[in-house]
Amino acid sequence: MSNQRAGTWKSANMSAGDSYDRKLLEFFRAAKVALEKSDKEDAAFYFEQVEDWLLSGHKLSDNVYKVLGL
Repeated sequence: MSNQRAGTWKSANMSAGDSYDRKLLEFFRAAKVALEKSDKEDAAFYFEQVEDWLLSGHKLSDNVYKVLGL
């Protein structure tokens, strides 16, 4: 009955890119935990660096030296 045009509708779910980013983040988090349990603290540190980098909003396409804090 309204003469107002239909608005565009967008799902509240994450887009496919966001889903991939979350899976990637979860991978680095799980790898860090698994390495810590295996007493490989040095390797776990670098996975944690990547996890922190992603959580701060950066992309992996950025400079790898900055990602790893080298």
